[in-house]
Amino acid sequence: MKKEETPIGVFEALRATPTPVRYLLGGVLVNQLGAFVQTFLVLYLTFRGMSVAAAGLTLVAYSAGSIFGTMLGAEFTQRFGPRATIVTAMAGSAPLVAAISWLSGPGMLWPLLVVVGLAGLFTQAYRPAAAVMLSDLMPDRYQVMAFSMMRIALNIGAALAPLIAAGLILVDWDLLFWIDGGTALVYALLAFVLLPRKTTPEGAGDEDGQDSSAGAATAATAAAEAPAAGGEPAGPAASGYAAMLRDRKYLYYLAAVLLGSLTYAQGHIALPLELAASDYPTSFYSTVLTVSSVVLITCELKITAYLSRLPKHVRVITGHLVEAVGLAVYALSSRSGAFTIAGAVLVVAGIMIAAPSMFAHPATFPSTVKARYIGTMQAVGGAAGALAPLFGVYAWSRLGSGFWVLCGVVTAVAGLLALAGVRRPPETVAVTDPEADSAGKPEVVGGAS
Repeated sequence: MKKEETPIGVFEALRATPTPVRYLLGGVLVNQLGAFVQTFLVLYLTFRGMSVAAAGLTLVAYSAGSIFGTMLGAEFTQRFGPRATIVTAMAGSAPLVAAISWLSGPGMLWPLLVVVGLAGLFTQAYRPAAAVMLSDLMPDRYQVMAFSMMRIALNIGAALAPLIAAGLILVDWDLLFWIDGGTALVYALLAFVLLPRKTTPEGAGDEDGQDSSAGAATAATAAAEAPAAGGEPAGPAASGYAAMLRDRKYLYYLAAVLLGSLTYAQGHIALPLELAASDYPTSFYSTVLTVSSVVLITCELKITAYLSRLPKHVRVITGHLVEAVGLAVYALSSRSGAFTIAGAVLVVAGIMIAAPSMFAHPATFPSTVKARYIGTMQAVGGAAGALAPLFGVYAWSRLGSGFWVLCGVVTAVAGLLALAGVRRPPETVAVTDPEADSAGKPEVVGGAS
């Protein structure tokens, strides 16, 4: 398919969105509106009399479960399909989350850790399935727009959930977990009733309507050929992950996800410390978050549509560099709050430019490996989220405002890694040559991209 020369219109993309995708995004929003565990777990447990150390341990258990959950969800999606995975994950998450309030009493730490870990696992297991279904149902031309829509649904939920939680806390703290479990159950029911049992992929092409990068051909070839120990052919899962490890471009991309997620999270970890040290009122940080959320929710889809005419690698490197500048500007926060606001806007602008393409990239791989590639990307992002507080607090306490310059440099490095990971060689495409191989395995040959 020839690359589009004009940008995609927002309303054009919305009209082209299939009905099952609308249901899928609606379910994501409903689930995110009730996602209180990770945000309020420590506060809730300390309110119930648990020590800060023990409460922090439960958050570690939840994060660990989340990382394994994305990998397990990817494997389940690959074997049983997206709909079955979403329904199972959300139906399993609902009772586990609701049970947290009943296990928060004295002497229940170990059962609580098990339940919280399993809650993290089930809660996050739906995400690879949702991404696979989104990429399968959405036409190639609107792939990045579709992932931008999913990001907006997640961000709207993340912005409104604390407001809902504030009202619930005034009534009863336990409602946080009952409502969280209830929204997961609603999502499971919506998925069971409204989502298709099978999805028909629109193709393995990327958002420009072309074949995916040379890494996709590498993935398909390696998945078919990767041997297990002893020389026997590996199973589907083993060969899929072996293909990933052989795909140097995808490893660059994963490294970019790790570093970029690590630095982006500092806006929620180290920035409050920076503002408190500069004697800003707590309300000012709330203002910064509000500005960031409003800009992101109202502008991302339009910016994604407008930038659709640019190659993916240009969007990716430009967005990272803009975000890097924004993070470095935070170093001037002590001089004026205007620098903090400007830094926040630049960070959000960088995210809007790069993140939709970064988020959509694993969905460009062949259906035989796509779920595992998506799950691995999400697991790496989850690992970065778990490491971010350790990195942020340790480095900021030693570097002070210089920490933000370091974050800018690291984000720029992430951009270079992303550029190397997603850029397509201009003179190679993936094709199948039946005469070269009776099995019809894909080869990378010369040609115009």
